Amino acid sequence: MTSLVPSFVGLALGMRHALEPDHLAAVSTLASEERGGTRASLKLGLYWGLGHTLSLVLVGGSLALVGAQMPARLEHGFELLVAVMVVGLGLRAVARAVKEGREGLEHTHAHGHLEHTHPAPSSHLHLSQWTLATRPLLIGVMHGLAGSGALTALVLAELPTAAARLTYIALFGAGSIVGMGLLTGLAGVPLMRLARAPRLSAGLLLVTGLLSTGIGAWWGVTSLSHLLA
Repeated sequence: MTSLVPSFVGLALGMRHALEPDHLAAVSTLASEERGGTRASLKLGLYWGLGHTLSLVLVGGSLALVGAQMPARLEHGFELLVAVMVVGLGLRAVARAVKEGREGLEHTHAHGHLEHTHPAPSSHLHLSQWTLATRPLLIGVMHGLAGSGALTALVLAELPTAAARLTYIALFGAGSIVGMGLLTGLAGVPLMRLARAPRLSAGLLLVTGLLSTGIGAWWGVTSLSHLLA
């Protein structure tokens, strides 16, 4: 029974890990752009968590299996890439918020081979498969790469066997999937209601974009200072 305790601790810590500032900055920016309701928001969080877990299991699990740690410079390099990504997401959200606040919502679709863009109510908007699935998945992968080094160092210090380390990492990743999925799923209801008021929706997108940009910039400066030290 006592051998199971670290694994369940890993699950709980994984759920808490999903709420770290850089994760929230990236995913909240994506969620603010999402107007598909609770189900779509839930999927967004689950895809992020899946990408995050894939990185942790493949990279962190491989390191833990052979008893090695990620080089510090490589870890800080991944963190810098995540920071740049978070800033990019924030700036994109700010630009979109300014455009929507000035011109209103737009929707592009095709009739046969012809595409056109026109103003549209929020109920007419939908996200492409790239936006809803692949993008949060890849963002989760990047976050997982940046966190693999610290997680590997933890399991090497605390757990004696390779099996225990792999189990801990897998459950930690599962916790991040559950945590982020619950968070974005719950956020889907108020976000869908806000989408009915275009100016409020644009304002929320602007705020999340600015926060994402600020957090990403702070994270980037910190990571760069560590990388150059």
